[in-house]
Amino acid sequence: MKIIVPLAGFGTRLRPHTYTRPKPLINVAGKAVLGHILDKLVDLDIEEIIFIVGWLGDQIKEYVDANYDFPARYIEQTELKGQAHAIDLARDYVEGPTLILFVDTLFEADLTELERTPADGVLYVKEVEDPRRFGVAVVEQDHITRLIEKPDSFEHRLAVIGLYYVKDAAFLMECIAELLDKDIQTKGEYYLADALQLMIDRGAKMEARTLDVWEDCGKPETVLHTNRYLLDNGHAHMAETENSIVIPPVFIADDAVVRNSIIGPYVTIAGGSTVSNSIVTDSIIDERAVIEDVMLTGSLIGRHARVRGTFHSLNVGDSSQVFYGKNHE
Repeated sequence: MKIIVPLAGFGTRLRPHTYTRPKPLINVAGKAVLGHILDKLVDLDIEEIIFIVGWLGDQIKEYVDANYDFPARYIEQTELKGQAHAIDLARDYVEGPTLILFVDTLFEADLTELERTPADGVLYVKEVEDPRRFGVAVVEQDHITRLIEKPDSFEHRLAVIGLYYVKDAAFLMECIAELLDKDIQTKGEYYLADALQLMIDRGAKMEARTLDVWEDCGKPETVLHTNRYLLDNGHAHMAETENSIVIPPVFIADDAVVRNSIIGPYVTIAGGSTVSNSIVTDSIIDERAVIEDVMLTGSLIGRHARVRGTFHSLNVGDSSQVFYGKNHE
């Protein structure tokens, strides 16, 4: 099986963090979002993973090469024209069974069953209360009949989560080529849903598989929600602390320093960070950050950032300094 992972977007909803690193490398429960996703693929018979990279793509390659031994290829997307345009860049490298996985998507599913499916493709879905910012699937007689990108109504609520399997990637690429050739766009972009709809219209049988667990990492509030989920479900880790109270679940890296503080619940403190004289709840403190004399909740603190001072909910990017009070150096 080939796997395509598009991750060339700018991650604007996660700024300021994505000014200095790509969104897939945001730390959640002690590991990059991309790492949590790649861990789901280790049981598959993978011929190659094709990463469609863009902004700061060299960091993606460095991370994958340092932590995984998958056969990998990196293709740069220099123009951001939509999902289908990104996937089209892999057309020369895929033809048979192919999995497409977007990096906003953390999920729980047994992917080893895919190659045994009788359908021409599988789209993973989850029912949502408000479908208007997603692509949704309309299902009749056990197969998908229509895909609607960002619907204007609440009639159809099966959101397509960003995980797709097609048995014949060459067929998909033919349909993407038609989108591009005929300039078929939805709301100004070439969407994968439109190419899949062409496959359905030409007779492809697409199955919708419902997931119970789908965690989104596209915005600060959803990153924190995903952090809570992962800490509740097997990703907690507690290193030694000094004169501190720890309220599980938390992830405290072995080389983090925590002293004279109250930590948790739902806190990630990444490697090399220092937290002292502070109270921290429901927050992520990334690598080599320094937190002193503060109360933090609902916060994302970037790498090498330094925060000193008072009670706040903060979204602090990498290498930033935030001081409160008159006497700080």
